[in-house]
Amino acid sequence: MTSAAALSAPVAATGPLPPATPLAVTAVGAVSAAGIGLEALGRAVAEGIAGHADPAGMGEESLPPRPVRVVPDLPVAELIGRKGTRHLDRTTKLALIACRLTLDSYPGQAGERSGVVLGTSTGSIRSSSEFSMETLRQERPYLVNPSLFPNTVMNCAAGQIAIRHGLHGVNATIAGGHLSGVQSLRYARNALRQGHADRILVGGVEEFCAQSAWGWHLSGALGVDAPVGEGAAMLMVEQETTASDAGRPVLARILACETGYGTPGRLADALASVVTAALERGGRQPEEVGAVSYGATGLTGLERIEERAVRAALGGRSLDREVRVKESVGECFGADGVLQIAGLLGAWRHTAAPAGELALVTAVARDGNVGCAVLEAGALV
Repeated sequence: MTSAAALSAPVAATGPLPPATPLAVTAVGAVSAAGIGLEALGRAVAEGIAGHADPAGMGEESLPPRPVRVVPDLPVAELIGRKGTRHLDRTTKLALIACRLTLDSYPGQAGERSGVVLGTSTGSIRSSSEFSMETLRQERPYLVNPSLFPNTVMNCAAGQIAIRHGLHGVNATIAGGHLSGVQSLRYARNALRQGHADRILVGGVEEFCAQSAWGWHLSGALGVDAPVGEGAAMLMVEQETTASDAGRPVLARILACETGYGTPGRLADALASVVTAALERGGRQPEEVGAVSYGATGLTGLERIEERAVRAALGGRSLDREVRVKESVGECFGADGVLQIAGLLGAWRHTAAPAGELALVTAVARDGNVGCAVLEAGALV
C-alpha cells in the first residue's frame, strides 16, 4: 500500500520539464450507477443521464436525506462465478466485475507478468466499520467472526484480482482519495518503465454504504444536491511499443500524469501549474486541448476552483466538450479519477470523437493535492 503523500510532490518551475513516457490504453471496463460496461457509462455521460438512484436492497441502515447513485444489480455469478464469493464485500465484487469486463475486452492474454494498481480511499468502509462493531457486540473481542477480517484490509480487492487471474506482476493499492486515479497512473508508468510488469490493470473502486453516505452528508463537503455514488473502473495500460508490436488497437494514449500541492487560497494556481506541466511533459500546447473531464463536480468550494484553474491554464478559453461524470455516477471518491477517464473514453466512443482529440482529466482535493492527466483519443470505434 502506498500513501498519497509519497506520490504527490510539488511541480518544479525551473527549466523545461523532461518529456513523459506515454502509456497505451488497450482495454477499459466499468461498473457504475449508469450500468454495466463502458457503453452504458459513455451514453449516460454524453447524454446527461442520471444513474440508478434507488438504494433499495443496499442494507437496512438508515440513509441521509440526499440523492444517491448506486449499481442496481451486481452480476456477480454471471461475470465472476459463485465460487469463493460468499464472504467478499461489495468493494471487492465491484473491482472484480470491472476487472472481468476489462479482461474480456482486452485483445490479448493478460499473462503472469501483468500487474494491478488500484486506487481507493480506505478500502471498504462498511467492512471496517462492521468488524469494529463486532468487537463491541461480542462477549470478548477475540470472538469476532474471522471471515469478516480479510475484507477490512485495504488491498483486499487488488489481491483478489491478482489471485483469481494469476497476475504475478506488481500489485499495489493507492490510498489517495480524489487523487487516486492520477497517482495510480503515475505508479503504473514507473512500474512499467522499471520492468516490474508487462502490462498493468489500473483501476479505482468505491462502494456505497450508509457509513460513507452519512460521512459525506455530515461533513458538508458535498453540495446539498450532489449525489453519493459508487463504482469501479479499470484500464489496461502498457507501453506503446508493446501494444504496437502485438498489433493491439490503442483506445487512448496517456501522454502525461502530474501531481502537485497547493497551500490554502492557492489551489487554483497550483492546479493551473500542474495542468501546464502535464501539457509540457506530454509535448502538447494549451490550444490543442479540446475536452476536459472534471473531478470536483459537486464538491463544496472546489468545483469552481477547478474550473477556474483549467480556464487559466488554457488562456481563458472555454472547451466544447466538458465531461462531468459525477452527474451520472455520483461522488465516488477514490474511484473518481479512473471513472473520469472511463467516462471520457465512453463519451468519445458514443459521439464518434475523432482520433487525436486531446483532453485533460483533472483532480483537486481539500487537503491541497492537485493532479492532471493528459489523454489523446485513439481507435475508439
